[in-house]
Amino acid sequence: MIRISSLAASVQPSATLAAGAKARQMKAAGIKVFDFSLGEPDFPTPAHICRAADAAMAAGHTHYTPVNGVPELKAAICRWYKRYHNFDCTPDMVIVSNGAKHSIHNALAATLNPGDEVVIPAPYWVSYSDLVQMTGARPVVVPTTAAAGFKMTPSQLKAVITPRTRLLMINSPNNPTGIVYTRNELEALADVMLGTEASILSDEIYEQLTYGNAKPTCVATLRPELRERTITISGASKSYAMTGWRMGWTIAPKPLIDAMGNVQSQETSCPSSVSQYALLAALDGPQDCVAEMRTEFRARRDLVCERLRKIPGITFPTPDGAFYVFFDVSAYFGKPIGGATVTDSLAFCKACLETAHVNLVPGSAFGAEGFVRMSYANSRAELEGGLAALAKWLGA
Repeated sequence: MIRISSLAASVQPSATLAAGAKARQMKAAGIKVFDFSLGEPDFPTPAHICRAADAAMAAGHTHYTPVNGVPELKAAICRWYKRYHNFDCTPDMVIVSNGAKHSIHNALAATLNPGDEVVIPAPYWVSYSDLVQMTGARPVVVPTTAAAGFKMTPSQLKAVITPRTRLLMINSPNNPTGIVYTRNELEALADVMLGTEASILSDEIYEQLTYGNAKPTCVATLRPELRERTITISGASKSYAMTGWRMGWTIAPKPLIDAMGNVQSQETSCPSSVSQYALLAALDGPQDCVAEMRTEFRARRDLVCERLRKIPGITFPTPDGAFYVFFDVSAYFGKPIGGATVTDSLAFCKACLETAHVNLVPGSAFGAEGFVRMSYANSRAELEGGLAALAKWLGA
């Protein structure tokens, strides 16, 4: 019998992907399911990006590329950061990977040793803690509260810094809460980190999806000293509806990029050649597609928040970015709902899917028990129907 490694045995399956799989099983059985579990835009990849992929294949760009990405794409990423964040970077500071998750993995693999510590504010994206633990390092989770807008304070950060702290992982706009740190709030956290030997890994994958007065911040631009202390992660999945194209990137000092390139060369070699040329068209091409998605996501957010606020016992901070609402359902714990009694967020989501046919993700997967995450990357009709079913199930 083949023995499973302790590393593989310690890794938990992604809660969001598991929730989506269960919903698909029910749909295949002919059950109508309102699936709000996955963080994937429901828009098609814009046509000009798809045409660029067709042109790349016709031109013969279907072979290996340099491990870190084709030079034209890395230059386009630098141009985009100059336009969008007024951040000057050079192509030797860029590596393109198979999605932002792969970028994060490679960054952690290239910076962490067993026994190192990584500070992660909770709620956090489900993969952060597992990706850290796979390197032998230890995630140091810092709980935040809905009352504080799910934002970590400088005093909280200072309290957990030790000589073993190697990284702070920050994510704004945030998955699962949708909160967006202000520039001043990020500056205060960055100043704490600048008083240490540790660095910052800033996951900015939702940077083009902010609403109202909320603005995204490129952490590397906060202080001149951060240029050499920050690992910037982003990608095309959310802003350009390119989840399946698997395009993510990292911007960091050249020595780290070189180390990540070595890791990637042994793991996967180059990312998809065709996807790289599609991403080139996304970054350099018209951006009205992003603006249209952002406008629609904001309208959906407003719809979802309005409906949720009418359900007794449900509370949440208004999300200013991404496409999630993270709401408190603990008022329903210990009470009969549709013939069942739930005691935690996992049981709540299980009963909600089985009885109301509404698929949500438990807050426990994000390090925040008592809450559930709902994605509003669905049509307004689906959102209306699902929220009506949820309200009915909860007796509202």
